[in-house]
Amino acid sequence: MQQSLLSGHGGDRIAETLAAHGVLRLYTLCGGHISPILTAAKARGIRVIDVRDEASAVFAADAEGRLTGIPGVAAVTAGPGLTNAVTAMQNARLAQSPLILLCGGVPTALRGRGALQDIDQRAAIAPHAKRVMQLRRVADLQPALEAAFAIAIAGVPGPVFLEAPVDLLYDEATIRGWYADATSKGSSLAERAQRWYLGRHVERLFAGSHRSRVQAQASQNPPAASRSHLRAARAALTRAKRPLAIVGSQALSIPGNARDVAAAIEAIGIPVYLSGMARGLLGRDHPLQLRHRRREALREADCVVLAGVPCDFRLGYGGDIRRSSTLIAANRSRADAALNRRPTITALGDAGIFLTNLAAERAASDAMQPDWIARLRDRDAEREREIDETQRLPGEHVNAISLLRAVDRFADERATFVADGGDFVATASYVLHPRAPLRWLDPGVFGTLGVGAGFSLAAALVRPQGEVWALFGDGACGYALAEFDTFVRHRIGLIAVVGNDACWSQIAREQVKMLGDDVGTTLARTAYHEVAAGFGALGILVRSESEIEPALTRARESARNGVPALVNVWLGRNDFREGSISM
Repeated sequence: MQQSLLSGHGGDRIAETLAAHGVLRLYTLCGGHISPILTAAKARGIRVIDVRDEASAVFAADAEGRLTGIPGVAAVTAGPGLTNAVTAMQNARLAQSPLILLCGGVPTALRGRGALQDIDQRAAIAPHAKRVMQLRRVADLQPALEAAFAIAIAGVPGPVFLEAPVDLLYDEATIRGWYADATSKGSSLAERAQRWYLGRHVERLFAGSHRSRVQAQASQNPPAASRSHLRAARAALTRAKRPLAIVGSQALSIPGNARDVAAAIEAIGIPVYLSGMARGLLGRDHPLQLRHRRREALREADCVVLAGVPCDFRLGYGGDIRRSSTLIAANRSRADAALNRRPTITALGDAGIFLTNLAAERAASDAMQPDWIARLRDRDAEREREIDETQRLPGEHVNAISLLRAVDRFADERATFVADGGDFVATASYVLHPRAPLRWLDPGVFGTLGVGAGFSLAAALVRPQGEVWALFGDGACGYALAEFDTFVRHRIGLIAVVGNDACWSQIAREQVKMLGDDVGTTLARTAYHEVAAGFGALGILVRSESEIEPALTRARESARNGVPALVNVWLGRNDFREGSISM
């Protein structure tokens, strides 16, 4: 169904299309190449969230797409605006997050002539995007943006790049004036030819633009595995004595289906490990959910279901799963389903839909062997006791596990945890219990540092009634500090907890042991709390365990009043995750 005829400049056309697709927020760092997009978005009630680093804008759009299922949208200026966003785009691509990056560009007639910020933007972004679109006419703005929304969520979700040169974004009279001012007023043949060429160029830019209309958002049917593969999977699980499932982020590619996916896992009734965005899918402590010693379980299981999880380094490139096991791989990506290990059954389609359809196929009499899950839960309990012992080890400053267990006690039932860092955040994955589906945000397979500010920003805006706890290693915190200015200006009440051990610990621990040198891995006990306070946030320093609970209490009260808080906690050194570097 068609909506109203588009009018005004190209920025209006983009903003109207965004609004028609349900976009509520546009993340950006301003630039002259994209000003019409920003002003038009604001005029149509889209909230423009301006940040201090283009990467943060794209990370925020990444999180928005994960949490809502509607592609998040970021807008950056040309040249360095784009190159600053490259890491965040690749992170979204590997995490299979739907987003759209709108990017300005130099005037179309000035490409390759030394214009400000003129680079080959296609070459810079193509390896990091699902699709790249470079526009040449105003009439193409709306249909290209509509196509971008469809492409971002189709098949394997991912980021789409759309370049809109600046002379497509302003109104026709303004562009004609610009080009007229840029040409000589002389009467020589060359000067007259130049004026004629630029006049024709502008005509081509605006040709057909008055006929363009915004289309209502079209629904898409997500890919689903065939009934034959579902029946084969059910038969394999029925035969199995020691079945096991690993559910990853892709199972939540359709966020609105999260509770159905959780119910399906419960109905299927086999023990499950949750990873990535799937953490919290079954709540805090579901009896089917396991948290520790996954590798041992995989080596004993006789049937393994990988729901949206490839056999990459996290599963030992497939080597963690014993060769005699029946391997069922449910994935939107054929390449990921077969990565490093050929599955017994390939269920090509959405992993979450596969689980819900499998639950419908699986009869109640297909229940698993109770002694199998009892064995796995005993191992979990043993590992928890080991963690308890680590928590009791004496140290000069705060024990990381004590701090994280305090965070777990304090966070409310609507809390979202955002993870940004190496050693401290990986420790948090052992200790924290996300309360519900879509309440855990980490970078994903790329392991990117610097996601925390953008992810926290989007989480707080998508869920204004819930707490946001941003967990930073002290290394990762360095990427986020300037965004405390953003949080303060936009009244984003989040609670940031920095595990400050004055070190890039995940790297240092192995580097020193293997090479005998800590070069490049040492940091200082930097006063991150004072930096945050300088931006107008609440900054708190914690150096002993007795200070943890009062600090978290103050931080939470501040966040509830719309003032972000940063709790800078001096950690003692530990060997909890020794040998954790992955290759």
